[in-house]
Amino acid sequence: MTTATEPSPSPAPSPDGGRGPSAGALLLHTVRGNMRQYGMIIALALIVVLFQIWTDGTLLLPNNVSNIVQQNSYILILAMGMMIVIIAGHIDLSVGSLAAFVGAAAAVMMVKHDMPWVLALVLSLLIGAAAGAWQGFWIAYVGIPSFIVTLAGMLLFRGATQIMLEGQSLAPFPGAFQDIAQGFLPEMGPYTQYHNPTLAIGLLVIAFVPFQEHRDRRRQLAYELDVLPFGIWLLKCTAIVAAVVAFTLTLASYHGVPVVLLIMCALLIGLGFVMRNAVVGRHVYALGGNKAAAKLSGVRDRRVTFWVFVTMGVLAALAGCVYAARLNAGTPQAGINFELEAIAAAFIGGASMSGGVGTVLGAIIGALVLGVLNNGMSLVGVGTDYQQVIKGLVLLAAVGFDVWNKRKVGS
Repeated sequence: MTTATEPSPSPAPSPDGGRGPSAGALLLHTVRGNMRQYGMIIALALIVVLFQIWTDGTLLLPNNVSNIVQQNSYILILAMGMMIVIIAGHIDLSVGSLAAFVGAAAAVMMVKHDMPWVLALVLSLLIGAAAGAWQGFWIAYVGIPSFIVTLAGMLLFRGATQIMLEGQSLAPFPGAFQDIAQGFLPEMGPYTQYHNPTLAIGLLVIAFVPFQEHRDRRRQLAYELDVLPFGIWLLKCTAIVAAVVAFTLTLASYHGVPVVLLIMCALLIGLGFVMRNAVVGRHVYALGGNKAAAKLSGVRDRRVTFWVFVTMGVLAALAGCVYAARLNAGTPQAGINFELEAIAAAFIGGASMSGGVGTVLGAIIGALVLGVLNNGMSLVGVGTDYQQVIKGLVLLAAVGFDVWNKRKVGS
């Protein structure tokens, strides 16, 4: 016995005579489908262009570009950790106070007790890990909301910093420790008018980017996922390579790559790989997206949450050491409002209040938006009071755009 089936409707002819959508239409569709990812990159580019014109070219001078990297390094480090915490569905209000506490501890170890800077740095990171584990225990295993636990931690670490330093700054640090935040890669090779190690690193990145993009494209095609048309994909690779070339030549024409930039790149690559490819990264996204479903799927929510806060503690400790090295002092006033800057950078970079959304690279972009705004407004003489107003409006606009985009997609 046979069953009748309705004939499937034939597709309507496309208005361009069956040739399919144009490259411009595909590009527009791609941008719309990845607005969260590309929106802040476009905004950052526009801000850079605006201030480059407004400052008569001062913004992108080699010495100022290096200054932007070093000046915002500790916020960039905190933003990466904060992004992971927010993806997991939590918040951490203690990172600024913890950074100050670890910076104070490093100052006591090196200035008062003449401890070698390498050992002091390792112990400082362990202190950060212990502080993160302390807070992670109360959040993950006792069940106290992260807002309350980290608010208590903010008060605790701020008070402990004041007690440890007795209200006074401790300085100076060894020169090698200062180089963490202020140093550059040493020059090597023949004289070329450029910093040779920086050129070598730039060439490696330029060679790696097309390879990685090609590898990702092949993987997406193997799993029959949507990919960019080849022409647009090639344009994207060309734009990335051009940006890397410009950035490399800018740094190489000054003192080269700052040491802290290498540290941040290592963190970006490592944390980005874990969040994108490792099982624990998938678990973090799952917990933030739907905790109940993640638990039913076998995700060990307590363990994952615990290690998220341990990671945040280590990054806060590293940021505290970088900030202390830049100031060349451990000071009780360190870390004030760092947590707000890190949270703002994460949300500007694409994090969602509901959790489960965001990337480590997005946190970097969000922090750079704030950093370029700070630097550019300072160069043109905008007062700090107006700078706070403008940054608040930028944060509100970024989150408002995210909410609007969700409603538009959902409708």
